[in-house]
Amino acid sequence: MAKKDYAAMRAAIIDACGGADNIASVSHCMTRLRLTLKNTSKLDEDAGKKVPGVISLIAQNGEYQFVIGQDVPSLYEEFLKVEGITAGGSVDDPDAAKADSASHGSAVNAILSFLGGTFSPVIPVIVAGGLTGAVLTLLVNFFGVSSDSGTYRLFSYINQTTFYFLPVFIGFSAAQRLKSNGFLGAFLGAVLLFFTINIENGGVDLFGIPVSQVSYNSTVFPVILGVLLMSVVYRWLQKVLPQVLRTIFVPLITMLVTVPLTLIVLGPIGYTVGEVLADVLINVYYACPPVAVAFVGCFTPFLVFFGMNNALYPLQFILMAEVGSDPLICAGMTAANLAVAGSCIAAALVEKKLDEKSIAIGAGVSAMCSITEPGVYGVLFTKRFPLVGAMVGGGIGGVVAGLTGMTQYVITACSFIAFPAYIGADGSLANLWLALAVMAIAFVGGLVVTFVMGKRIEAQGTARA
Repeated sequence: MAKKDYAAMRAAIIDACGGADNIASVSHCMTRLRLTLKNTSKLDEDAGKKVPGVISLIAQNGEYQFVIGQDVPSLYEEFLKVEGITAGGSVDDPDAAKADSASHGSAVNAILSFLGGTFSPVIPVIVAGGLTGAVLTLLVNFFGVSSDSGTYRLFSYINQTTFYFLPVFIGFSAAQRLKSNGFLGAFLGAVLLFFTINIENGGVDLFGIPVSQVSYNSTVFPVILGVLLMSVVYRWLQKVLPQVLRTIFVPLITMLVTVPLTLIVLGPIGYTVGEVLADVLINVYYACPPVAVAFVGCFTPFLVFFGMNNALYPLQFILMAEVGSDPLICAGMTAANLAVAGSCIAAALVEKKLDEKSIAIGAGVSAMCSITEPGVYGVLFTKRFPLVGAMVGGGIGGVVAGLTGMTQYVITACSFIAFPAYIGADGSLANLWLALAVMAIAFVGGLVVTFVMGKRIEAQGTARA
């Protein structure tokens, strides 16, 4: 594959966006460069999609996402060199704000987009913490490290910290997503955890109103609801208070209003929502495991295409808390990711154009490592027939996963590169072999179906010619 010229890509994207002065902020996730524009009418989407190195361009909730691939940080660094473009600006143009508001779509889409945008920046923390738990399994069962040793405790601290303090990470990210104060969001998460730690000291009340004794460690919905309220209070105070008073009184009043209402009302509601969703998920899975997992394996490419895959993290945490592993979402996504990989490799075998072949091979390798955006945007939804192959392969792999009870013990990448995540805490390898079998079946299924369809389409085109 030819080496990308990130400076040239930056210049072309800036031109397509109407110039550097029209870019309010720039950020990135694992594969996408995310731009917020001051005036969205200046964007030339066709030009943006044709920039060499850009796989696709997606408009979502007022944000324009250029799908680049895993090398997107290199392009992001180039953008930060341009004077006037900063990380995290806001849209001040009234016309742009109206356009953004109109683009939000349905309430369900807005909710899923918010959840996905909240969890996306936290993924590195989740992956690092989750895999540390898998490393512990390897150390104890295969390298003779005692569970009483200091080494074990040190790694255990890393793993437990990730999920115990999850409300702090989510609070910061959710507040940033809502263009509020991220540190106040983290503060709210920390308050919930401090409240949890001190539950054992007795009940708490506010002017005689009892506060429910709920444990908020490792939860996500309570802090998300609290941050939603906090952002409304924070922005309202920023508007009504004189500027000279904002530094002191905006954060003070925001927290004095938000914390009691979160502990008394929103926190218990969020906790109950999590409990109800847990029951629903578990019942859906146990009703018919093969169908449930196959559904996830089949339709994951659509979640990725619409940027909604990260919105499933709350459900994964619920499953982990209830059953100690994820036999539904992670299992289905494992099948889906490898099916996408197989489909992309097959598309490369069929493709005659060198550039297209190169893109498909790169996308296939990325999908093997659990990064499917390049394949979804650059291969599946552009050529269409590889999408069918990926859906069939993911569905077949999901059926096998559901029938065998294959699961994933920590939340991390869903592919063979995270193989320790499939090893049982007791060192049992049975689930790992099941996972590898599911991956192989999904990969081969996606590859074969895509290759056969691609050859048939090629033969039809030759016959017409």
